[in-house]
Amino acid sequence: MVQPVNLFDLATQQAKWLSVRQTTVASNVANVNTPGYKALEIEPFENVLKGTRVALRSTADNHMRIGATNASFAVDSTDDPTVLPSENTVSIEKELVSAGEVRRSFELNTAIVKAFHRMLMNTSRG
Repeated sequence: MVQPVNLFDLATQQAKWLSVRQTTVASNVANVNTPGYKALEIEPFENVLKGTRVALRSTADNHMRIGATNASFAVDSTDDPTVLPSENTVSIEKELVSAGEVRRSFELNTAIVKAFHRMLMNTSRG
């Protein structure tokens, strides 16, 4: 049986994924001059939607997780063949493009959720 798509759940999953992606990009930028640092990259959101369960995890019942964690998303070093003399694989240009993509995706996600919320509110008002 096919389950209906819950837009709010989907938007929440994407927002969590975007938070991890933003953290990954920030980590790469912060380590742009670190010798031997291998740039990190998060799996595409399309792969997350193909059955990966998206959930934050805690190590104990009394622990709370605040903010993004990569516990539910595959974050790995890139296979970029570009290696600087310091054996660092971070491309600042690529990271700046990625940061812009994250910002635009957050804005689109928020706009879609707001529009859907307005539709629900208008429908419930009659």
